[in-house]
Amino acid sequence: MAKKRDYSTMSASAPSPYIGMFEQFRTELDEHYDRRERIIKASRDITAASKKIIFTLQRIRQLAQPLSPHIVKGNQQYYDAISTQFAAVSKDLQGLNAHRYARQISGGCQEYIEAATFQHYLTTANLLPYSDAAAQMRLLDATGVGVELSVEDYILGVYDMTGELMKFAITAMATSGTLPTPSTSSDAPQKVEADADVASDKRNVLTDLRELRSALEALDPGLGPFAKEAEKKMEVMRSSVEKVERALYGLTVRGAERPKGWMPDVMDGGRGLEVEG
Repeated sequence: MAKKRDYSTMSASAPSPYIGMFEQFRTELDEHYDRRERIIKASRDITAASKKIIFTLQRIRQLAQPLSPHIVKGNQQYYDAISTQFAAVSKDLQGLNAHRYARQISGGCQEYIEAATFQHYLTTANLLPYSDAAAQMRLLDATGVGVELSVEDYILGVYDMTGELMKFAITAMATSGTLPTPSTSSDAPQKVEADADVASDKRNVLTDLRELRSALEALDPGLGPFAKEAEKKMEVMRSSVEKVERALYGLTVRGAERPKGWMPDVMDGGRGLEVEG
């Protein structure tokens, strides 16, 4: 009669050769999820700090003027926070990981570009080029290799920046009756005239918005996730330009016929902006 084998003893004395392989898989997955969570958290913190920078910049009423010292000082803490977060995840976003975790860092990159391009336009009346924006992002990590800015995130950030330009332009018209232009100074504000700023080729925020709209409309986003995001932001961008156009129309054509306290017809779903006729 054949003797039965004791399989419990065999399994205890001879472990499976696959255990080591699966332990390695587990380690790699743990590292992946930890890295992913770090990048997501950093992206959220970058987004929050960038929004605070934009909020502070919206206090500005002039164009092509240096930032006031109190605005520079107030925003420095947010730039320091952004730099810290980018530096914390820059090593996690190198090589293939730059593409693997592109979606996790994309929101923070877009919001930072929105803030950076908005500030650049306010101080220079020009759009921040992609090459300069990418260099700025790399320099945020002073001791490391930095984070590479994708062209897609740059373009999507510029889309969002047009909304900030709309708010800036309408607020400036509402508070001073002036459409910001590169030549506008705080000492001698220039009132908007129907036969001057509108009929002539004089450059102002609206002409820049129209030029930017034309350039973005000519862009072929192709197919994929970027195309879907660009399509959504395109509609918002067009709406922003139209709001500035309607506000300027109301200010130049109808403003003189209205009493003090008249509100321009800006259909943005909220209360009108008080404008002195």
